[in-house]
Amino acid sequence: MVKPHTLFFVCLLLALVTGCSSLGMKRDVGGHVALNRAVVEVPNEQLLDVWIELFDPGELPEDEDEAMGLSMDIRNAEARYMPEHLRTTMESTGYWGAVRVVPQNTEGSELLVRGIIIVSNGEQLELEITALDASGRQWLNRTYAADIEAQLYQHGSTRKGEAFQPLYNAIANDLAEVRQSLTAADNISIRQVAELRFAADLVPGAFADDVLVDDKGRYTIVHLPAVDDPMLRRVLAIRERDLLLIDTLNGHYDNYSRSMEKPYYEWRKSRSEEATALRKIENDATKHKLIGAAAILGAILLEANNNGSNSGSTVLRDVLVLGGAYAIKSGFDKDSETAINRDAIIELDESFSSEVQPLVVDVEGETHELTGSAEVQYAK
Repeated sequence: MVKPHTLFFVCLLLALVTGCSSLGMKRDVGGHVALNRAVVEVPNEQLLDVWIELFDPGELPEDEDEAMGLSMDIRNAEARYMPEHLRTTMESTGYWGAVRVVPQNTEGSELLVRGIIIVSNGEQLELEITALDASGRQWLNRTYAADIEAQLYQHGSTRKGEAFQPLYNAIANDLAEVRQSLTAADNISIRQVAELRFAADLVPGAFADDVLVDDKGRYTIVHLPAVDDPMLRRVLAIRERDLLLIDTLNGHYDNYSRSMEKPYYEWRKSRSEEATALRKIENDATKHKLIGAAAILGAILLEANNNGSNSGSTVLRDVLVLGGAYAIKSGFDKDSETAINRDAIIELDESFSSEVQPLVVDVEGETHELTGSAEVQYAK
């Protein structure tokens, strides 16, 4: 019989060899999630640089009630804010080298993190996160979901600035867990592959044969160029200039995130409160209608059983009919009250959208100026 601990190590070894150690499936994040921080300083040669792409804003809900007031302007703003906040969260753990936010499809990362916004409405946040290292090994492919109740906003139980911090902590913790499972040789290999992929992309004639990619997108080093190779030195110099441009861009993303932080928190808080009030009114309206319908049904049954022979039952029947009709009317009256909350939510969304749109346009201008191939950026 195979011992449990032996089976565990065999599975772990197979996972590392086949690249199936990535974390998958959906994770519901509830309550407090402590951020996993390195307890000892990680040697520089073991630190992997992380690039977090601007998130995919996803799509708005097709259902009008769910999409009420939400807009792609807001989603585009979140697609720039969220990766920047994930960057600051990961940066504070001590497990990584430089953590940068980059435009989509930017080449040259040692660890690349991508995200898609599935749901974001102030009360719920759901993100699909994928992470791949330079060798093509998938670290993470998981959906993270979290809910925030309006009371938590009201009681100040959420961290002002980012209500869904536990979700970001969970993502950072999962990435750190995979990072800790790698050996020193793994980390060095990933860094070398990233360097060679950048060189092959920039000067394919000189470096394309140094790294091989299979049909599954996995990269393997065929041979390493000499340390004093003059062409490699020039490529690495270009890479440093490329990173300086990305660092400049990150300054704009950081300013953008700081400018958006307060209005974003207030929008989420107010929208959550209005949505909670709306649901309460809708539930009350439904209850009144059901009570009214039950009263009228009771009157019908009473009449059928009584056959008009009991005057007391006749009075009770009339009371049930009148009471039921009033309850149903009050239910429909409450339905009309929901329009106030709906209008308030739409107004909040429009106001926030108009507030963040200029910020997005401003940072997009910087993005367009600094994107493109490393060769184009170097020429600029």
